[in-house]
Amino acid sequence: MENELETKIKSSVVNGRLPCAIAFKIAKELKVSPRDVGEAANRLSVKIVSCQLGCFP
Repeated sequence: MENELETKIKSSVVNGRLPCAIAFKIAKELKVSPRDVGEAANRLSVKIVSCQLGCFP
C-alpha cells in the first residue's frame, strides 16, 4: 500500500519531475523532513529539479 508521502509526490509531478519548491511544500504539509521527500522521490524514480540550495542532488 502506498503511503501518503508517495501519493503526494506522484500527484505533484510536473512533466515527470518534481520542482524543489514543491518538494519543500510537501515536507512542510506532511511534517516530514526534506530528506524524507527526497528519499521517497528516489524510490519512485522522480527527479527533483530547480533546486537552488543543492538539497536534492
